Order: sequence, then structure tokens, then C-alpha cells
Amino acid sequence: MARVSPARIALAALLIALTTVLTIVGRIPIGTTGGYFNLSDVAIVFTGLTFGPWMGMVAGGVGAALGDVSLGAPQFALFSLLAHGLQGLIIGLIGYRQRRLSVMILAWFAGAVAMIGCYFLGEGLVLYQVQGSPASSGWILAAAEVPWNVVQAAIGGFLGILLTLAVRKAYPPIDRLGQRKTWTE
Repeated sequence: MARVSPARIALAALLIALTTVLTIVGRIPIGTTGGYFNLSDVAIVFTGLTFGPWMGMVAGGVGAALGDVSLGAPQFALFSLLAHGLQGLIIGLIGYRQRRLSVMILAWFAGAVAMIGCYFLGEGLVLYQVQGSPASSGWILAAAEVPWNVVQAAIGGFLGILLTLAVRKAYPPIDRLGQRKTWTE
């Protein structure tokens, strides 16, 4: 495992901040559950594809959770940490430094399924049960957010893959970031 360098810590901080900002700026409230649509997935897809699974996990999970807390929705922070962290990890494991669009799309899709599933299970098993909803309505509330999570993942995946391709075209050395020669260790 690579050592943690000041450059990697700085990059992680920047990507966490990017994810947090896109969570906050793109916020559109949905339904009566307190949930909201946001653009965090754009940063998570970009980070996982460009900087790998561990950076995708950290930036996705921590950035989305900080966005929830900043927006006054701390009840979602733990779920965001887990769901978006797993999403970034999976995207990075499958699509890190891949050039083929089909592999990038597969990575996004697998990450999206994990994120949507985590939110559904977390909200259905824990969040809406704790808030006092009867068991059946807790699952109904969780299911009501699934379409919004699908839309968020689809828009985030499309824009995240476009951003990855644009950055690679504008700055080809980005694919070498994280390799030993380019980082101070």
C-alpha cells in the first residue's frame, strides 16, 4: 500500500471539498422525507475514474456526508458516508484509468446500484423506523426516494464521465497522478 504523502492528503481534501460543494450547490428538495437531489455523483464518478477506488471512497463518502450536515440534513450523513463511499470505491475498482467508454459506464452503473441500494436499505431499515413511521410506511418512504436516486445517479454518471473525458483531453498527465514518480513520498 502506498504511503500517505502531503500531496495525496491535499488531493483528498480538494476532492472532498468538490464533492461537498456539488452536494450543496445542486440541492433540490424532494418529497416530504427531507431528502434532496444533488450533484455529488458528478464528483464521485470523476474521482473514482480518475484517482482510483480509495480516493473515490474517501471523497465520495466524506464529501457527501459533510454536504448533508452543512445542509441541515444530518439524518442522512451516515447513509451518505456509506452509500457514496461504496459508490466511489466500486467505480474506482472497475473504472480507474480505463479508456474504454463501455468500462466507464459499467463502473458508473455498478457504483450507482450500490449507492441506490445502500440508501434504500438504510432508510427502510433504520432512518424511517427511528422517525416513528410504521414499518410498512418506512419502506414506502424509502421506496419513494429510489426514482430520485436513479435520476441523480444517471445525471451524475453522464456529467462525471464527460468531465473525466474532458479533463483527460485537456490534461493528459492526470492519468499518471498517484504513480510513485509523480508524488512526493
